[in-house]
Amino acid sequence: MKFPATIALASLVFTAAGIAEPAKWEKSIAAFEQADRDHPPQKGGIVFTGSSTIAQWKTLANSFPGFRVVNCGFGGSQMEDSMIFAERILVAHEPAAVVIFAGSNDINAGKSPDVVVKNFKAFVAKVRAALPKTEIRYIEITSSPSRWAQRDKVIEANRLISAFCKEASLLGNAPAVHFIAVREKLLGTNGEPREELFEKDRLHPNADGYKILADTIRPFLPKTTPAESSGAK
Repeated sequence: MKFPATIALASLVFTAAGIAEPAKWEKSIAAFEQADRDHPPQKGGIVFTGSSTIAQWKTLANSFPGFRVVNCGFGGSQMEDSMIFAERILVAHEPAAVVIFAGSNDINAGKSPDVVVKNFKAFVAKVRAALPKTEIRYIEITSSPSRWAQRDKVIEANRLISAFCKEASLLGNAPAVHFIAVREKLLGTNGEPREELFEKDRLHPNADGYKILADTIRPFLPKTTPAESSGAK
């Protein structure tokens, strides 16, 4: 299936965020496609995608018992990368919902909150064009210890995306777009990131951090049938 708005969406990315480098991720995306050919995915599951917080979630299937989930994260990616590769990652699955965590690397690379939300809007438009019945869940950008200095931009990006999710969910009969607030759940009573919830790199969640993410995300997921998980790709 091709997107009728491909040219317009590509234009948005190139003008808003500079020249994208899709070739950088070709190996990862090709691996997803090969896995789909080797083991055709069951329709109606839940696809998690986005940057390394998803890619490194090795216990994803165990974190969501009773749900049929698949991990299509590719580490180091930005929001525009998820948009560019949405068709190749998602369409074969025809998921009931896609859960995305992206935006942190964009801010770290110097992109503004406005650019992050523009690329998220393009991602939503692309998913809706190809998969009109698929719901979207956006996991809020977290503030890790190593990127604490970027918190103001992170908070602003989250505010803009949250507002867009509310607007997008009110458009006609379009599937819901939910914003999942997790950032503050990883902060301590002093308002700063809890070091004990992150790996030694002070960037990615550890097992305890992922448990908090899973517990927060779970109520937002649509039930999948049969209730079995397909794990990571």
